[in-house]
Amino acid sequence: MIRAFLALPVPETLVHTLSVAQHRLPLSRPVPEENFHLTLVFLDSQPEPLLEELHYAIEGLTLTAPSLRIDGLGTFGGNDPDALYARVAPDPALSALQAKLAQTARRIGITVKARKFVPHITLARFRKGEMQPDTLASAIGKLGPLTSPPWTPPELVLMRSTLRADGPVYDPLARYPFRF
Repeated sequence: MIRAFLALPVPETLVHTLSVAQHRLPLSRPVPEENFHLTLVFLDSQPEPLLEELHYAIEGLTLTAPSLRIDGLGTFGGNDPDALYARVAPDPALSALQAKLAQTARRIGITVKARKFVPHITLARFRKGEMQPDTLASAIGKLGPLTSPPWTPPELVLMRSTLRADGPVYDPLARYPFRF
C-alpha cells in the first residue's frame, strides 16, 4: 500500500517568502520548506496497481494550469488550531482541476472523501491545546498581510507520503506537465 496525494509544487521564490513568514511566527512545528505543496486530492493508502491505473488515467487527461496566488493566512481547527496555512486565492481553473482529478480517482475506484476544497499550503501543525488562537492571531497581525504575485505551476505531481516519527517525507511518483 502506498499513501499518496495529487499536488501542485510551490515555486522557489514563494518557498522563500513562506519560509520567512514561518520564522517570524511562534511555530513549534513548522512544515519543512521542501514539503510545501498545494494538495488537490488526498488519495490515502492505495495498492500500487490502483495508483498505476490512476497514473494512466491522468496521462490521458487534458490538464489546464491554474493561475495561483497567496492571499493571506488561515488556520484549521477553530478554537484549538491544528494547522496554520497560506491561503491560495480562489480560482475557477483551480477548482475545475481539483474536481476533474477527484472525479478521475473515484472513477477508477479510489474513495476520495467528499469535503470542501480549501486551497492552501500548510506552514505549521499544532498538537491539541498547543497554540492559543489569540496568541496566533496577534502574531499574524504583527506579520502583516501575506500575499504573492500570481504564478502558474508547471506540473501536477503524484506524491508518495511516508509517515515517520519526525514528520512525513514526500517523494514524487509521477509528474504531469501542464499544456500551455
